[in-house]
Amino acid sequence: METSKFFPSVEIPNEGYQKTFKNYNELQPTLPQSKAWWFHQLFQYQGFWIHSFGIRASMLINDHFKPRPTDIIVATSPKCGTTWLRALVFSIINRHSFDFSDHPLQKANPEELVPFFESFIHKGGSTSFIDGIPSPRLLSTHLPYSLFPTGMTDDTSACRFVYICRDPKDVFVSKWHFANKLRPKELPPLSLEEAFDLFCQGVSHYGPFWDHVLGYWKASVESPKKVLFLKYEDVKTEPLGCVRKLAGFLGVPFTPEEENNETVVEIVKLCSFESLSNQNVNRSQTRRGERLIGNSDFFRKGEVGDWINHLSPEMVEKLNQITEQKLQGTGFNFD
Repeated sequence: METSKFFPSVEIPNEGYQKTFKNYNELQPTLPQSKAWWFHQLFQYQGFWIHSFGIRASMLINDHFKPRPTDIIVATSPKCGTTWLRALVFSIINRHSFDFSDHPLQKANPEELVPFFESFIHKGGSTSFIDGIPSPRLLSTHLPYSLFPTGMTDDTSACRFVYICRDPKDVFVSKWHFANKLRPKELPPLSLEEAFDLFCQGVSHYGPFWDHVLGYWKASVESPKKVLFLKYEDVKTEPLGCVRKLAGFLGVPFTPEEENNETVVEIVKLCSFESLSNQNVNRSQTRRGERLIGNSDFFRKGEVGDWINHLSPEMVEKLNQITEQKLQGTGFNFD
């Protein structure tokens, strides 16, 4: 079975998983492939550029995952505020279980509290581990909406998706910085120009970025009770309103008593970039075992508009043109 430094293999997969892996191994050589941003190849699968581990995860989810009505899927394209959204969803759902002065988010990275779907579907060689997570299961993902089974996305399923998007210029800059943190030392740094060309071609993890966003946007329009679509910039400028909206969507709106006690304010403070990035657990650069990402790697600036410090006017014009072309006629914009 294929392995990588970043994603270890499943040691003893059950019979069902073995069949899915066999199907993947037969499919993989037929897929178009491209140079990766860091250490593994990207393959074009059902219109998106995804690493092998993500493709296998999608196939495992479709073949074996049994959704529950209470499942909440935190979805993003990479570098759109994944860590922040995980923290917000976790703190809202669990606000009656913990005191803000001694909260799990002060001791653990949000990734540990809202596990990564693509990793956990592999864990243990069967669905037994993910089936053992108590309800409501909070899972995060970078998979495009179209790669989930209809049992999760059609109107007969009660599981919900929360998605956040971000200005593609900021997304690109954040991806480029992140990629260079993770590239093996034996490889030269990925230049801004090379990364820019790949991003514009749609060749980035789980890209094309615009197609990823539009998949969730269209689903949110068609099924607003199933998919909540947020913009990173809105959450930054109107955090209180966005947190209230998120709680309402999740079926746990804030009570008048909670409003009087400023629970919403406390959640916003706890989950702010400044608070999360300054927790000791999130300042750690330790890369545990085969995991090549340290907690501190998930945090850089968290600013809106930082692209202005990196992109040339020509780059900005090109990205804006691509964005306009991609969004034309969809009813969506990043403004």
